[in-house]
Amino acid sequence: MKKPVLSIDEPEPKKTLRADRPPTEGFVTIVDGHFKSEFDTVDAAEASGRKLKSAYPMLQIEIYDAANKVRTLLSN
Repeated sequence: MKKPVLSIDEPEPKKTLRADRPPTEGFVTIVDGHFKSEFDTVDAAEASGRKLKSAYPMLQIEIYDAANKVRTLLSN
């Protein structure tokens, strides 16, 4: 008797982020000058930034608005 073939669903490939180019859409947290996580809304990006800031107060965290190409420093 043949053994059944197990199949694993392939996850969709992640959108590749390039370190030398800023994102073109959405909002991104910038930690100490490096692009980190992308978010669809500014509220989600700020919440993530504040969580990081509360755990690591020495970090400089900014929120980058890709549509307007504006960085905003996250205050305490």
